[in-house]
Amino acid sequence: MDERTGFPKVGMVGGGQLARMTHQAAVAIGQSLHVLAVTADEPAPLVSPNVTLGHHTDLGALRGFAAGVDVLTFDHEHVPTEHLRALVADGVKVHPGPDALVHAQDKLVMRRKLAALGLPIPEFAEVTDVSDVVKFGDAVGWPCVLKAARGGYDGRGVWMLDSAAEASSLVPELLAAGTPLLVEQRVAMRRELAALVARSPFGQGASWPVVETVQVDGICVEVLAPAPGLSEDRARSAQDLALRVADELGVVGVLAVELFETDAGVVVNEFAMRPHNSGHWTIEGALTSQFEQHLRAVLDYPLGATDQVAPAVVMANVLGAAETPSMGVDERLHHLFARYPDARAHFYGKRERPGRKVGHVTFLGAEMTGVRARATLAAHWLSTATWQDGYEIH
Repeated sequence: MDERTGFPKVGMVGGGQLARMTHQAAVAIGQSLHVLAVTADEPAPLVSPNVTLGHHTDLGALRGFAAGVDVLTFDHEHVPTEHLRALVADGVKVHPGPDALVHAQDKLVMRRKLAALGLPIPEFAEVTDVSDVVKFGDAVGWPCVLKAARGGYDGRGVWMLDSAAEASSLVPELLAAGTPLLVEQRVAMRRELAALVARSPFGQGASWPVVETVQVDGICVEVLAPAPGLSEDRARSAQDLALRVADELGVVGVLAVELFETDAGVVVNEFAMRPHNSGHWTIEGALTSQFEQHLRAVLDYPLGATDQVAPAVVMANVLGAAETPSMGVDERLHHLFARYPDARAHFYGKRERPGRKVGHVTFLGAEMTGVRARATLAAHWLSTATWQDGYEIH
């Protein structure tokens, strides 16, 4: 407890942009967010005064950090499960706890649990030898999807295999490097959706509108809220599915469930137990942002309202360009605000490099087509200093 303010201290392991935006939400409600970061130049340490330097794989560093906070949470899933169990044994309040978080850390554990619950998932199999992939592909059909069971994100750790020959070329190399693997059926999908929910230790749950996520080369480039053309029944089904997962696994905090929409319904792809890129739109677009909600949940406060504040909200990620832009980011932002005074831009304090998420921009409006067009143009401009519609400022 902070003796000066009387508020509890929340500790977040990881110093990335999610911790940075959680810190910004904490300020508004009087919280004191403390961050465990590997280096001082990560996004969160650049804005937070309460930073401890240490590695998330170092149990001693985790114990020292946890001793100074009232509850421990995360901006990534990479803390070793055995370390989290040790912290719980020490009496540390960890949210989400290791028994829940392991399902976001290990895709095989996740798939097995979801299968046991009877939830819709692709067919899958563990891979310990290339023959496992060949048998699976021959039985289920090629192409199939090879995944690293731990550590993959933004398209990393995912490989599309078109044939047994491709499997024979790639799988032995990955197994020799110690990469745990699984193989999955390739889902014939219409599009990708995300259902974002939150759950408190008391068991209260809350869900935001289901969104469409637009992926390019495995990286999310846009989030459309609410998902255009999604029926009320299918949206409710996706929300109920996510709330059930949160309850069954004992999740505390925000849970993002990534879904494939198919002709028959939705299929669970993956999930994250923390604020998520698919929920950045909630900062301006919902009554309670995912970042404030995550804080409310881990502190066991009553959860906030999740209503959308405009009929259409679009968040577009700002990615590092393939070539160095013709003008600096400050000048790009200046011109963006001149053209679109209603743009809401967020930058993460990261150096630009090709394909890296360095920020995002959000627009709100009455109808999706115009809002999406502005968001797409704005993100492209902030990335490249060129307007996709042919208008360029020199």
